[in-house]
Amino acid sequence: METSSELALEVPIVSARYARRFVRFMESRGVKRHTILANTGVTDEMLDNPDASLSMHQVVNLLRQADWLMTDERAAFEFGQQLDLPSHGLLGFAVLGQENPRRLISMIVQYLRVGLPLMDMELESTGSTFRIRVVDNWGVDDLRSCLTKIYMGSIYRISCQVCSHFSFHFDFPSSIPIEHWQRLAPGCEFEFGTEVAQVTMPLNGLPIPKSDANLEFLVARTQHSRRQKRLVADETVMQVRDLIISQPGRPCTTENIARRLEISPRTLRQHLSGAGTSFRELRNDIRESFATLYLKDTNVPLESISEKLGFSDQAGFTKAYRSWTGQTPGDVRRQARSKK
Repeated sequence: METSSELALEVPIVSARYARRFVRFMESRGVKRHTILANTGVTDEMLDNPDASLSMHQVVNLLRQADWLMTDERAAFEFGQQLDLPSHGLLGFAVLGQENPRRLISMIVQYLRVGLPLMDMELESTGSTFRIRVVDNWGVDDLRSCLTKIYMGSIYRISCQVCSHFSFHFDFPSSIPIEHWQRLAPGCEFEFGTEVAQVTMPLNGLPIPKSDANLEFLVARTQHSRRQKRLVADETVMQVRDLIISQPGRPCTTENIARRLEISPRTLRQHLSGAGTSFRELRNDIRESFATLYLKDTNVPLESISEKLGFSDQAGFTKAYRSWTGQTPGDVRRQARSKK
């Protein structure tokens, strides 16, 4: 009979978007996909399904398979650096309306605990200095160093907008010179063989930038609205979704997306039609998701939301949103505030 801990390893808890990005990262280093996925229980269908989740057992198998394929012990940290805010789904929207750097650090820890529960984290603060300790709560000792590096890399990528210096401590050794690690994070400190794995980072005292650059923090690979259709997710559809998410405003047209994919608009429409969708449907679905999260989780003015999503005026945004949801943007925002 399986124990409760063994059963827990089989529960789907980790979004497949992380595995998809990891496989692409390994492919960029010359490792074939079939080699990475061999005997892991992870399939191409899982990676291509935007709504799929993997069990801890599948994630562990995937990381163990890849760990011995990594020729550079810094690779896991470098992968973590690719996990920016959009990679972590709804965290991007939370940051969008967050002006308090201290609250931002707390939100990062809270979200990663839920969204990427491969390791646990303990947060402490003294004055304006934060310390995040990474803890193995699954008992995967052989992967602890790999997972720790991934988490440290992502924490660095996400937090560098409010912290100017990082001191990384790893409770395992390194066989390469420290200066090689510092090339990944210039000006930061790296120490190995310490008692605990943790990163210490003082706030830089600067406010979180508020500009159109915030668009990069939007959700890039989240599960969209409850009404979202399950797409036959071939590579073209996934690329189109990512490109629309990165620029949902006025420049987001069939012609521009096709140009970025280096295919003709006609070929793009054919691919999307074959997957049971269209450019307009994808764009409206993503716009609706963005708009709803803006309305519920931020104080961004309606006029600014309509502009960011590519509408010529607020009236056009209101009309479109009502056609998508049956409610006006103002109704949704008032309902969200009344529940707080």
